[in-house]
Amino acid sequence: MENNETQIKNALIKKAIGYNTKETAEEYAISDGDEILSKKKISIKHFPPDVSAIKLFLLYYGEKSAEMLNELSDEDLETEKIRLLKSLKDEPTKEQNDLLKELKKT
Repeated sequence: MENNETQIKNALIKKAIGYNTKETAEEYAISDGDEILSKKKISIKHFPPDVSAIKLFLLYYGEKSAEMLNELSDEDLETEKIRLLKSLKDEPTKEQNDLLKELKKT
């Protein structure tokens, strides 16, 4: 189980980079004295990156991140840059894929 510091750091990173979440709205109707589901709407809500979260992350973790980047060679940095650019262009995140699968089920 993650400790509190790790959970807080992960939540801060999520808010700093932005994320999508699934929202479900259900409406019920009464039929013959019973409640039955009459409408169900599933939507994906996007939360954009938060500047305050980015600032806070850099304040507490920026030095550690800078040290890690300084340890990488130019070749490693270029490889990582290419990998990140490719992932931003081509591949939806696992969370996005999961949400799309859920939407297709309904």
